[in-house]
Amino acid sequence: MSTQGLDEFAGWVEGLMRARGYDIDSPRGGGKSRIADEAGVHRAAVTRLLQRQSMPDLETMRRIAPLLGVSVRDMLIRSGRVTPEELPIAADLLPPNDWQPTMEDFARWLGVPDERMDVFVKVVHQFLDPEAEGGESRPAAESRRAAQD
Repeated sequence: MSTQGLDEFAGWVEGLMRARGYDIDSPRGGGKSRIADEAGVHRAAVTRLLQRQSMPDLETMRRIAPLLGVSVRDMLIRSGRVTPEELPIAADLLPPNDWQPTMEDFARWLGVPDERMDVFVKVVHQFLDPEAEGGESRPAAESRRAAQD
């Protein structure tokens, strides 16, 4: 990590600390000790970051992030340790909203072997529409039941 990258990251963290009410500016404010205590990390790790001496390790980031109201992902990306492409968010991995998965898609997700795909699809369709197997459509079956009542 470059000195500029460390400086930018530390500046971002300082802003988050101040926004969360940690007094990190006055010598006796106790903000550095307070955040270290609340996060369960060494005060020296917080001090080294704020003095732009070193980047916190993963465990320190993991513990500080919730106190600052950010995700560990954001901390890792802002620190330059990973790129957004290396750590995608779940929404980026989802299919489009209008996509309707097929029974074959579900079978693949469940690990159904290709040679059993047809059997899987038939069985699932029987559970989803049991009247369809008997040749009677759902509206006809519902009409019949209504007439019986």
